[in-house]
Amino acid sequence: MEGIKDKVAIIGMGCIKFGENWEQTIDDMIIDAVYEAYDDAGIGPDDIQAAWWGSVWAGETAQIAATPLKLGYIPFTHVENACATGSEALRGACYAVASGVVDIALAVGAEKLKDTGFMGLPQVRPIATWSYRVSSDTPPAEFAMMATGYFAKHGLSVEEGKKLLAQIAVKNHHNGSLNPKAHFQREITLEMVMNAPIVAYPLGLFDCCGVSDGAAAAIVTRADMAKKFRSDPIYIKAMTICQGPREGFLSQNYDFAHVEETKRAAVAAYKEAGIRNPREEMSCAEVHDCFTITELTIYEDMQFSNPGQARDDIQAGTFTLNGKLPINTDGGLKCFGHPVGASGLRMMYEVYKQLQGKADKRQVKNPRLGLTHNQGGAPGTATVSVVIAGNDLG
Repeated sequence: MEGIKDKVAIIGMGCIKFGENWEQTIDDMIIDAVYEAYDDAGIGPDDIQAAWWGSVWAGETAQIAATPLKLGYIPFTHVENACATGSEALRGACYAVASGVVDIALAVGAEKLKDTGFMGLPQVRPIATWSYRVSSDTPPAEFAMMATGYFAKHGLSVEEGKKLLAQIAVKNHHNGSLNPKAHFQREITLEMVMNAPIVAYPLGLFDCCGVSDGAAAAIVTRADMAKKFRSDPIYIKAMTICQGPREGFLSQNYDFAHVEETKRAAVAAYKEAGIRNPREEMSCAEVHDCFTITELTIYEDMQFSNPGQARDDIQAGTFTLNGKLPINTDGGLKCFGHPVGASGLRMMYEVYKQLQGKADKRQVKNPRLGLTHNQGGAPGTATVSVVIAGNDLG
């Protein structure tokens, strides 16, 4: 299998400020994100030959995005893949370009969650394929079980485990406080995290990402055309999607301490990108910290930390802005927010800026490769996306 490495480049991206965007309709958010991407790429709507629209809650047709963007009479596809929806939109656009069917494609994702009253609780939704879901569970409850499972497997008391998770929350809020587009703009302390109200034991308020409105977009073209549009395009090195086979939470053998889908998606992406040692070779990573325990397990599942050793890396500051491998430099889901259809593209927006050296106060040193990771759903039933990008060919 040949793969997608170095066949596609990102030449423009846009991302609005995430948050409680009461003053904006979803049309407004889509337009703002896409027109920032147009300006960034130096192109206009007439240059787009095909588009992919990612949203979970904002309707089931591409007309939701095509109409406000006035992109008529071109292929415009709606995609939905849980929390990996934004990355799925990007994958569709990249595959179209890599196949040679089009030269320039658009990916856009958005969600207007605050107006829906969505709070992460079970939703009434008449879709037969959701029958595998346990109707009484909630995301906080699912990942709280992962927290206690991880603590038990690796010999941590609940107090020790909570302190590790608190350091992740503090790190991400610090990073987000340096980002004017993040939902939350304030730093938090370890004491605030440890003393916060419990949402699902042992996870407290600051262990859980926020519900946000937001939109992000990317414009992609053939790698051999990219320098015609800008001097610093970003090249796609790998794209993988992995689906769980309904095991994990539904299996009596699950250890509640890892996500198999993440491990396998990462291995496949590293192989495609030619990465042998991700801890040493990656310059930065945006990972799916829907809950602090998710980020902790991702460290190990993605081979950034050895099994059971994430605690040592957290305490050593390995994943901070000044650490060996900065993770969630823009604040992550935890601080930037999580409008589901936009998150994967928001992650790539940060990697794009980092690899171009344009991340301002969050800028990592000498970046070469960046990674995004999305996880939609509980382990065993999750959709996981891993995308790797670099700032040069080869």
